[in-house]
Amino acid sequence: MRLATYNVENLFDRPKAMNMGTWDEGKVILEDFAALNQLLGELNYTAVRKKRMAELMIRLGLEKQDESKFVILRRNRGHLLKRPAVGGIEITAEGRADWAGSLELKDEPVDEVAMRNTARVIHDLGADVLAVVEAESRPVLEQFNQQLLKAVGGTPMRHVMVIDGNDSRGIDVGLMTGANYPIGLMRSHVDDRDSKGNDIFSRDCPEFAVQLLGGQTLRVLVNHFKSKGYGGKAASDLKRKTQAQRVAEIYNELIAGGNAFVAVVGDLNDTPKSDPLSPLLQATDLKDVSAHPSFDDGGFPGTYGLCNAGNKIDYILLSPALFERVQTGGMMRQGMWPGSRPKRWETYDDLLDPKNAASDHAALWVDLNL
Repeated sequence: MRLATYNVENLFDRPKAMNMGTWDEGKVILEDFAALNQLLGELNYTAVRKKRMAELMIRLGLEKQDESKFVILRRNRGHLLKRPAVGGIEITAEGRADWAGSLELKDEPVDEVAMRNTARVIHDLGADVLAVVEAESRPVLEQFNQQLLKAVGGTPMRHVMVIDGNDSRGIDVGLMTGANYPIGLMRSHVDDRDSKGNDIFSRDCPEFAVQLLGGQTLRVLVNHFKSKGYGGKAASDLKRKTQAQRVAEIYNELIAGGNAFVAVVGDLNDTPKSDPLSPLLQATDLKDVSAHPSFDDGGFPGTYGLCNAGNKIDYILLSPALFERVQTGGMMRQGMWPGSRPKRWETYDDLLDPKNAASDHAALWVDLNL
Protein backbone atom coordinates (compact mmCIF):
# COMPACT_ATOMS: atom_id res chain seq x y z
CA MET A 1 0.00 0.00 0.00
CA ARG A 2 1.32 3.45 -0.88
CA LEU A 3 0.74 6.27 1.61
CA ALA A 4 1.55 9.83 0.52
CA THR A 5 1.15 13.45 1.59
CA TYR A 6 1.07 16.51 -0.64
CA ASN A 7 0.59 20.24 -0.01
CA VAL A 8 -1.21 21.24 -3.22
CA GLU A 9 -1.40 24.96 -2.31
CA ASN A 10 -5.01 25.20 -3.52
CA LEU A 11 -6.46 23.48 -6.58
CA PHE A 12 -8.61 25.95 -8.54
CA ASP A 13 -8.65 29.24 -6.65
CA ARG A 14 -6.29 30.92 -4.22
CA PRO A 15 -6.58 34.16 -2.24
CA LYS A 16 -5.16 36.99 -4.36
CA ALA A 17 -3.03 38.14 -1.45
CA MET A 18 -1.25 34.77 -1.45
CA ASN A 19 -0.30 35.24 -5.11
CA MET A 20 1.49 38.57 -4.68
CA GLY A 21 4.72 39.28 -6.50
CA THR A 22 6.74 39.10 -3.28
CA TRP A 23 6.25 37.17 -0.05
CA ASP A 24 6.42 40.31 2.11
CA GLU A 25 3.62 42.08 0.20
CA GLY A 26 1.21 39.20 0.64
CA LYS A 27 2.28 38.67 4.24
CA VAL A 28 1.28 42.23 5.24
CA ILE A 29 -2.17 41.88 3.66
CA LEU A 30 -2.83 38.52 5.29
CA GLU A 31 -1.67 39.76 8.68
CA ASP A 32 -3.94 42.83 8.45
CA PHE A 33 -6.83 40.62 7.34
CA ALA A 34 -6.33 38.24 10.27
CA ALA A 35 -6.04 41.10 12.78
CA LEU A 36 -9.20 42.82 11.49
CA ASN A 37 -11.14 39.54 11.45
CA GLN A 38 -10.20 38.93 15.07
CA LEU A 39 -11.27 42.41 16.13
CA LEU A 40 -14.56 42.16 14.25
CA GLY A 41 -15.34 39.00 16.23
CA GLU A 42 -15.01 40.70 19.62
CA LEU A 43 -18.15 40.95 21.74
CA ASN A 44 -17.36 44.54 22.74
CA TYR A 45 -15.82 47.20 20.50
CA THR A 46 -13.85 49.48 22.82
CA ALA A 47 -12.57 52.86 21.64
CA VAL A 48 -9.11 51.38 21.16
CA ARG A 49 -10.51 48.48 19.14
CA LYS A 50 -12.62 50.80 16.99
CA LYS A 51 -9.61 52.93 16.17
CA ARG A 52 -7.55 49.89 15.22
CA MET A 53 -10.37 48.44 13.10
CA ALA A 54 -10.66 51.69 11.16
CA GLU A 55 -6.90 51.77 10.59
CA LEU A 56 -6.86 48.19 9.31
CA MET A 57 -9.85 48.77 7.03
CA ILE A 58 -8.12 51.73 5.45
CA ARG A 59 -4.89 49.73 5.02
CA LEU A 60 -6.91 47.01 3.29
CA GLY A 61 -8.43 49.50 0.85
CA LEU A 62 -11.92 49.67 2.38
CA GLU A 63 -12.02 53.42 3.09
CA LYS A 64 -14.36 54.25 0.19
CA GLN A 65 -16.30 51.00 -0.32
CA ASP A 66 -16.82 47.47 0.99
CA GLU A 67 -14.71 45.82 -1.69
CA SER A 68 -11.01 46.30 -2.43
CA LYS A 69 -8.44 44.52 -4.53
CA PHE A 70 -7.88 41.82 -1.93
CA VAL A 71 -10.86 41.70 0.47
CA ILE A 72 -14.63 42.02 0.64
CA LEU A 73 -16.51 43.30 3.69
CA ARG A 74 -20.02 41.82 3.63
CA ARG A 75 -22.56 43.72 5.73
CA ASN A 76 -25.86 41.85 5.65
CA ARG A 77 -27.74 43.38 8.56
CA GLY A 78 -27.27 45.95 11.31
CA HIS A 79 -24.81 48.83 11.40
CA LEU A 80 -21.03 48.47 11.52
CA LEU A 81 -19.56 51.70 10.19
CA LYS A 82 -19.94 55.10 8.56
CA ARG A 83 -17.73 56.68 5.92
CA PRO A 84 -17.65 60.46 6.54
CA ALA A 85 -17.50 62.70 3.48
CA VAL A 86 -14.21 64.13 4.74
CA GLY A 87 -12.64 60.68 4.63
CA GLY A 88 -11.74 57.97 7.07
CA ILE A 89 -13.96 55.34 8.69
CA GLU A 90 -16.06 55.56 11.84
CA ILE A 91 -17.02 52.28 13.57
CA THR A 92 -20.58 52.74 14.84
CA ALA A 93 -21.28 49.22 16.15
CA GLU A 94 -20.65 48.59 19.85
CA GLY A 95 -19.93 44.89 19.39
CA ARG A 96 -20.34 41.81 17.18
CA ALA A 97 -24.02 41.47 18.04
CA ASP A 98 -24.83 44.83 16.39
CA TRP A 99 -24.25 43.63 12.85
CA ALA A 100 -24.26 40.49 10.70
CA GLY A 101 -21.71 39.90 7.98
CA SER A 102 -18.17 38.78 7.32
CA LEU A 103 -14.73 39.79 6.06
CA GLU A 104 -13.50 37.65 3.17
CA LEU A 105 -10.37 37.34 1.07
CA LYS A 106 -10.89 37.63 -2.67
CA ASP A 107 -9.80 34.64 -4.75
CA GLU A 108 -8.33 34.35 -8.22
CA PRO A 109 -7.85 31.28 -10.44
CA VAL A 110 -4.69 29.20 -10.11
CA ASP A 111 -2.50 29.14 -13.24
CA GLU A 112 -3.93 26.59 -15.71
CA VAL A 113 -0.58 24.87 -16.28
CA ALA A 114 -0.05 24.69 -12.52
CA MET A 115 -3.44 23.00 -12.11
CA ARG A 116 -2.56 20.43 -14.73
CA ASN A 117 0.82 19.80 -13.12
CA THR A 118 -0.83 19.29 -9.74
CA ALA A 119 -3.02 16.63 -11.32
CA ARG A 120 0.06 15.03 -12.88
CA VAL A 121 1.80 14.81 -9.54
CA ILE A 122 -1.21 13.16 -7.93
CA HIS A 123 -1.54 10.77 -10.88
CA ASP A 124 2.16 9.92 -10.95
CA LEU A 125 2.28 9.38 -7.19
CA GLY A 126 -0.06 6.43 -7.59
CA ALA A 127 -0.98 6.58 -3.91
CA ASP A 128 -3.59 4.32 -2.38
CA VAL A 129 -4.00 6.75 0.52
CA LEU A 130 -3.17 10.42 -0.12
CA ALA A 131 -3.29 13.20 2.46
CA VAL A 132 -4.00 16.55 0.82
CA VAL A 133 -3.00 19.86 2.42
CA GLU A 134 -4.45 23.25 1.37
CA ALA A 135 -7.54 22.01 -0.46
CA GLU A 136 -10.35 24.56 -0.72
CA SER A 137 -13.19 22.20 0.25
CA ARG A 138 -14.50 18.70 -0.33
CA PRO A 139 -16.61 19.68 -3.39
CA VAL A 140 -13.56 21.38 -4.93
CA LEU A 141 -11.30 18.40 -4.20
CA GLU A 142 -13.86 16.01 -5.68
CA GLN A 143 -14.26 18.21 -8.77
CA PHE A 144 -10.49 18.23 -9.21
CA ASN A 145 -10.44 14.47 -8.66
CA GLN A 146 -13.08 13.79 -11.30
CA GLN A 147 -12.09 16.37 -13.91
CA LEU A 148 -8.37 17.17 -13.75
CA LEU A 149 -7.13 13.67 -12.95
CA LYS A 150 -9.06 12.32 -15.91
CA ALA A 151 -7.69 15.10 -18.12
CA VAL A 152 -4.12 13.90 -17.51
CA GLY A 153 -5.00 10.26 -18.06
CA GLY A 154 -5.46 9.34 -14.43
CA THR A 155 -8.17 7.41 -12.62
CA PRO A 156 -10.08 9.37 -9.98
CA MET A 157 -9.71 8.26 -6.38
CA ARG A 158 -12.79 6.46 -5.10
CA HIS A 159 -13.08 8.17 -1.71
CA VAL A 160 -12.58 11.89 -1.03
CA MET A 161 -13.08 13.62 2.30
CA VAL A 162 -12.38 17.11 3.67
CA ILE A 163 -13.68 18.38 6.99
CA ASP A 164 -14.04 22.16 7.15
CA GLY A 165 -11.35 23.65 9.39
CA ASN A 166 -10.64 26.91 11.20
CA ASP A 167 -8.90 28.77 8.36
CA SER A 168 -11.13 31.29 6.60
CA ARG A 169 -8.80 31.34 3.56
CA GLY A 170 -10.03 27.95 2.34
CA ILE A 171 -6.90 25.91 2.99
CA ASP A 172 -8.17 22.75 4.64
CA VAL A 173 -6.71 19.25 4.95
CA GLY A 174 -8.28 16.07 3.64
CA LEU A 175 -7.81 12.50 2.47
CA MET A 176 -8.23 10.71 -0.86
CA THR A 177 -8.17 6.91 -1.07
CA GLY A 178 -8.51 4.21 -3.69
CA ALA A 179 -11.40 1.80 -4.12
CA ASN A 180 -9.78 -0.88 -1.95
CA TYR A 181 -9.17 1.50 0.95
CA PRO A 182 -12.50 2.95 2.13
CA ILE A 183 -12.57 5.70 4.72
CA GLY A 184 -14.36 4.53 7.84
CA LEU A 185 -14.89 6.46 11.05
CA MET A 186 -13.66 10.07 11.17
CA ARG A 187 -13.03 12.38 14.11
CA SER A 188 -12.41 16.10 13.92
CA HIS A 189 -10.37 18.15 16.38
CA VAL A 190 -11.39 21.49 14.89
CA ASP A 191 -12.68 22.79 18.23
CA ASP A 192 -9.92 21.53 20.52
CA ARG A 193 -8.93 24.43 22.79
CA ASP A 194 -5.82 25.39 24.72
CA SER A 195 -5.76 26.48 28.37
CA LYS A 196 -6.78 30.02 27.36
CA GLY A 197 -9.76 28.86 25.32
CA ASN A 198 -8.16 29.44 21.92
CA ASP A 199 -8.44 27.03 18.99
CA ILE A 200 -5.38 24.78 18.94
CA PHE A 201 -5.39 23.90 15.27
CA SER A 202 -5.03 26.50 12.52
CA ARG A 203 -6.93 24.15 10.22
CA ASP A 204 -7.80 20.82 11.91
CA CYS A 205 -6.21 17.53 12.88
CA PRO A 206 -8.77 15.10 11.47
CA GLU A 207 -8.44 11.40 12.25
CA PHE A 208 -9.32 9.09 9.37
CA ALA A 209 -9.77 5.35 9.86
CA VAL A 210 -8.83 3.61 6.59
CA GLN A 211 -9.87 -0.01 6.15
CA LEU A 212 -7.02 -2.21 4.93
CA LEU A 213 -7.30 -5.27 2.72
CA GLY A 214 -6.35 -7.65 5.53
CA GLY A 215 -9.10 -6.39 7.80
CA GLN A 216 -6.85 -4.10 9.84
CA THR A 217 -7.25 -0.34 10.21
CA LEU A 218 -4.81 2.44 9.40
CA ARG A 219 -5.34 5.64 11.39
CA VAL A 220 -4.17 8.75 9.53
CA LEU A 221 -3.88 12.14 11.27
CA VAL A 222 -3.57 14.90 8.66
CA ASN A 223 -2.03 18.20 9.75
CA HIS A 224 -1.07 21.67 8.60
CA PHE A 225 0.60 23.52 11.47
CA LYS A 226 0.88 27.27 11.96
CA SER A 227 3.12 28.95 9.40
CA LYS A 228 6.28 30.83 10.37
CA GLY A 229 5.34 33.53 7.88
CA TYR A 230 2.57 35.42 9.70
CA GLY A 231 2.79 37.06 13.11
CA GLY A 232 5.70 37.24 15.53
CA LYS A 233 8.19 34.38 15.91
CA ALA A 234 7.48 33.74 19.59
CA ALA A 235 3.72 33.53 19.02
CA SER A 236 3.96 31.30 15.96
CA ASP A 237 6.51 29.01 17.65
CA LEU A 238 4.23 28.66 20.66
CA LYS A 239 1.26 27.91 18.40
CA ARG A 240 3.13 25.13 16.58
CA LYS A 241 4.37 23.67 19.86
CA THR A 242 0.84 23.62 21.26
CA GLN A 243 -0.32 21.89 18.08
CA ALA A 244 2.51 19.35 18.28
CA GLN A 245 1.68 18.62 21.93
CA ARG A 246 -1.98 18.00 21.10
CA VAL A 247 -1.17 15.74 18.15
CA ALA A 248 1.21 13.78 20.40
CA GLU A 249 -1.62 13.35 22.92
CA ILE A 250 -4.02 12.14 20.23
CA TYR A 251 -1.39 9.75 18.88
CA ASN A 252 -0.64 8.31 22.34
CA GLU A 253 -4.36 7.86 22.99
CA LEU A 254 -4.73 5.91 19.75
CA ILE A 255 -1.75 3.67 20.55
CA ALA A 256 -3.01 3.09 24.10
CA GLY A 257 -6.38 2.14 22.62
CA GLY A 258 -4.84 -0.72 20.68
CA ASN A 259 -4.32 1.00 17.32
CA ALA A 260 -0.95 -0.26 16.10
CA PHE A 261 -0.99 1.36 12.65
CA VAL A 262 -0.97 5.14 13.07
CA ALA A 263 0.48 7.76 10.70
CA VAL A 264 0.84 11.49 11.35
CA VAL A 265 1.30 13.28 8.03
CA GLY A 266 1.25 16.72 6.46
CA ASP A 267 2.94 20.13 6.53
CA LEU A 268 4.23 20.82 10.06
CA ASN A 269 5.92 24.10 9.01
CA ASP A 270 9.11 23.52 11.00
CA THR A 271 12.33 21.50 10.92
CA PRO A 272 12.98 18.15 12.63
CA LYS A 273 15.19 19.49 15.45
CA SER A 274 13.10 22.58 16.16
CA ASP A 275 11.71 23.14 19.66
CA PRO A 276 8.09 23.57 18.46
CA LEU A 277 8.05 20.05 16.98
CA SER A 278 9.89 18.41 19.89
CA PRO A 279 6.72 17.13 21.64
CA LEU A 280 5.91 15.14 18.52
CA LEU A 281 9.31 14.20 17.07
CA GLN A 282 11.30 13.71 20.27
CA ALA A 283 8.77 12.86 22.99
CA THR A 284 6.86 10.10 21.16
CA ASP A 285 7.91 6.86 19.47
CA LEU A 286 6.82 8.15 16.05
CA LYS A 287 9.48 7.62 13.40
CA ASP A 288 10.15 9.91 10.43
CA VAL A 289 10.00 7.86 7.22
CA SER A 290 12.90 9.87 5.81
CA ALA A 291 15.14 8.18 8.41
CA HIS A 292 14.48 4.75 6.89
CA PRO A 293 17.48 3.31 4.99
CA SER A 294 15.37 2.73 1.88
CA PHE A 295 14.06 6.32 1.69
CA ASP A 296 15.38 8.30 -1.30
CA ASP A 297 15.29 12.09 -0.93
CA GLY A 298 16.74 12.66 -4.41
CA GLY A 299 19.84 14.30 -2.98
CA PHE A 300 17.95 17.10 -1.22
CA PRO A 301 16.70 16.65 2.36
CA GLY A 302 14.21 19.54 2.23
CA THR A 303 10.59 19.38 1.11
CA TYR A 304 9.87 23.04 0.34
CA GLY A 305 11.29 25.74 -1.97
CA LEU A 306 14.74 24.71 -3.17
CA CYS A 307 14.67 21.81 -0.69
CA ASN A 308 17.69 22.65 1.42
CA ALA A 309 17.89 21.03 4.86
CA GLY A 310 16.38 24.12 6.50
CA ASN A 311 13.25 23.63 4.40
CA LYS A 312 12.30 20.17 5.58
CA ILE A 313 8.77 20.92 6.79
CA ASP A 314 6.57 18.12 5.34
CA TYR A 315 6.43 14.75 7.07
CA ILE A 316 5.24 11.17 7.11
CA LEU A 317 5.59 10.00 10.72
CA LEU A 318 4.85 6.35 11.45
CA SER A 319 4.14 4.33 14.56
CA PRO A 320 6.78 1.63 15.23
CA ALA A 321 4.51 -1.13 13.87
CA LEU A 322 4.09 0.80 10.62
CA PHE A 323 7.77 1.72 10.38
CA GLU A 324 8.57 -2.00 10.49
CA ARG A 325 6.41 -2.43 7.37
CA VAL A 326 8.26 0.18 5.28
CA GLN A 327 9.52 -1.19 1.96
CA THR A 328 10.68 2.01 0.25
CA GLY A 329 9.85 5.69 0.05
CA GLY A 330 10.84 8.99 -1.47
CA MET A 331 9.95 12.50 -2.64
CA MET A 332 8.38 13.57 -5.91
CA ARG A 333 9.55 16.97 -7.18
CA GLN A 334 8.56 16.95 -10.88
CA GLY A 335 5.92 19.59 -10.18
CA MET A 336 8.22 21.93 -8.22
CA TRP A 337 10.20 24.86 -9.60
CA PRO A 338 13.81 23.54 -9.71
CA GLY A 339 15.67 26.84 -9.66
CA SER A 340 17.82 27.84 -12.60
CA ARG A 341 21.44 28.22 -11.50
CA PRO A 342 21.74 25.27 -11.66
CA LYS A 343 18.49 23.40 -12.24
CA ARG A 344 18.23 21.07 -9.25
CA TRP A 345 15.89 18.34 -10.53
CA GLU A 346 13.96 17.29 -13.59
CA THR A 347 10.46 18.66 -14.03
CA TYR A 348 7.45 18.33 -16.29
CA ASP A 349 8.12 19.77 -19.76
CA ASP A 350 5.69 22.67 -19.44
CA LEU A 351 7.02 23.89 -16.09
CA LEU A 352 8.76 26.89 -17.63
CA ASP A 353 8.10 29.49 -14.96
CA PRO A 354 7.57 29.45 -11.17
CA LYS A 355 3.87 30.21 -11.73
CA ASN A 356 3.56 26.91 -13.61
CA ALA A 357 4.67 24.93 -10.55
CA ALA A 358 2.10 22.57 -9.10
CA SER A 359 3.27 23.54 -5.62
CA ASP A 360 6.28 24.83 -3.68
CA HIS A 361 6.20 21.52 -1.80
CA ALA A 362 7.46 18.07 -2.70
CA ALA A 363 5.08 15.15 -2.42
CA LEU A 364 6.26 12.49 0.06
CA TRP A 365 5.40 8.79 -0.31
CA VAL A 366 6.08 5.46 1.34
CA ASP A 367 5.27 1.89 0.35
CA LEU A 368 4.09 -0.23 3.26
CA ASN A 369 3.74 -4.00 3.44
CA LEU A 370 0.10 -3.98 4.54
